[in-house]
Amino acid sequence: MSHIRIALSQFRPSKGEYSENVSRIGAVVKQAAQLDPKPDLVVFPETATSGYFVEGGVKELAVTAGTLAQDLAAAYDGPLVDVVVGFYERFQNHIYNSALYVTLNKQKPEVRHVHRKVFLPTYGVFDEERFVDRGQDGVRAFETGWGGKAAILICEDAWHSLAATVAALEGAQLVIVPSASPARGLGQSDDACEDQALPASVLRWERIVRGIAEEHGVFVALANLVGFEGGKGFPGASAVIDPTGRVIARGPLFEEALLTADVDLESLTTARSDSPLLADLQSALPVLTKSLSGHKHDQKVRFDPATNGSAAHRASRTAHLDIVAKRTQEADPLAIDPELTRKWLVSFLRDEVVRRRGFKKGVVGLSGGVDSALTAFLAAEALGRENVIGVRMPYRTSSPDSLAHAQLVIDKLGIPALTIDISDAVDGLLKEVGDHDPHRIGNVMSRQRMIVLFDLSAKHKALPLGTSNKSERLLGYFTWHGDDAPPVNPLGDLFKTQVWELARHVGVPEEIVGKPATADLIKGQTDEGDLGVSYVHADRILYHLIRGEEPRDFPREEVDIVRKRLDSTHWKRRLPTVAVVSQTAIGEFYLRPVDY
Repeated sequence: MSHIRIALSQFRPSKGEYSENVSRIGAVVKQAAQLDPKPDLVVFPETATSGYFVEGGVKELAVTAGTLAQDLAAAYDGPLVDVVVGFYERFQNHIYNSALYVTLNKQKPEVRHVHRKVFLPTYGVFDEERFVDRGQDGVRAFETGWGGKAAILICEDAWHSLAATVAALEGAQLVIVPSASPARGLGQSDDACEDQALPASVLRWERIVRGIAEEHGVFVALANLVGFEGGKGFPGASAVIDPTGRVIARGPLFEEALLTADVDLESLTTARSDSPLLADLQSALPVLTKSLSGHKHDQKVRFDPATNGSAAHRASRTAHLDIVAKRTQEADPLAIDPELTRKWLVSFLRDEVVRRRGFKKGVVGLSGGVDSALTAFLAAEALGRENVIGVRMPYRTSSPDSLAHAQLVIDKLGIPALTIDISDAVDGLLKEVGDHDPHRIGNVMSRQRMIVLFDLSAKHKALPLGTSNKSERLLGYFTWHGDDAPPVNPLGDLFKTQVWELARHVGVPEEIVGKPATADLIKGQTDEGDLGVSYVHADRILYHLIRGEEPRDFPREEVDIVRKRLDSTHWKRRLPTVAVVSQTAIGEFYLRPVDY
């Protein structure tokens, strides 16, 4: 078959719900099979049957390849079609991150291949090698139901050029890459995608798979998960790449979709003729692999002595060359694409509040500052303005401007609102405790506000939404179990200066964005006055420190202030320390993600 149609499903699994996910996968395959023309192959992402970040839950969710094939056949009622599904597999008393290639028909499913992931990322947000075993069968090309040969590389497998090389040498015409790689990086442009900014990790992914396609003269089908798991967002943006390295189809960001592309396998001949890199590799492979055998490994290279050429004294003197040491201007490391960031965080709130936790409403404490205002704006778009409750919680010494600016947000968004005065509650506690100072009063105020929000959450069945930004969290500039308490926070990975940029983009009034930041817990208090350094400097100093770099071009005393606050407040960013006395300690041995 020369022409085939590929369908890529950007799938959002229900976390830990194998049966539900298999049923939905069957429904998607049926929907795809009803297209005209019908796809020859439908590809689902890595771990589509369970969700990716399930930690110790893999033991509960892993099934045999035969079981998955049988369950898919039972869930699908339609014509003959090839399907690829990522899943956690039980095989010979081991658990693998695998992908099943099966031809589904009305009689009996035909398993054509199972690929077990070879490269298990265990760094950054990943911890695969702790929970699954490394595939021992390597990379293989196999015969498909549409008549050609394919190979599968699961996620990081594709980042190692040798894996794709083996697939191509084995005769693969199509390399299928199921992936569950969370998005990172707040927006970059690229020649291959001029119409929208993409997360930096997505652009890097595309460079990888475009390189595979172009170097080996193969088609590549990259199928990505969508949805959020524990705050980590899978971006979608699935893609089909032709053998010249061109993106011929790309899915949307952060949305479920069924992406189709028509592929002409005859174009492989032209691509490999115009750029015969694969043929060159096949010819040179014996030479390249000599060093791997260890033969003559310690021998120096041989060469003939000088016997020809011109005497050095007869050569003309080389003309003077200009020395070029001009550097390209460094981009601001904290620059974001605000429209991409808006879409990212709105998708996050929809997933975490509605899909993952089952709430329809959110409740936001509106302080009159930019952080809570931005959270309210994002929540109104994600949940609907009628489903966001804005709560003003003044204390008797609160600034009138704080109340007025909070009301400005309420009026502009048109959201339901409440005003709960916390003065009596705070004063009543302080009267009983006595001997208080302004900072203790501020902590009591912050924690009292969380009591209000969580009580309103129970009353209105509305999830409390956090408003703390990354700068405050890294500097420890918040009340532990106070303003950091809400279970979902859209701003927690944005520096304060990024919050300002995004707030202006979404339309937060300038009276709020432009005023000095203040917690308004002590009269006349400002954030930058308390910290002793501006957010413009602190954010960039923090950026370098948390990357293990030494900040340059900043006053030494400011770097010392930021470093001291960062190093002395790790405890505020963690749950309480528990004495580990058993072999099943929660968070150490018994590991389940927050959304499992």
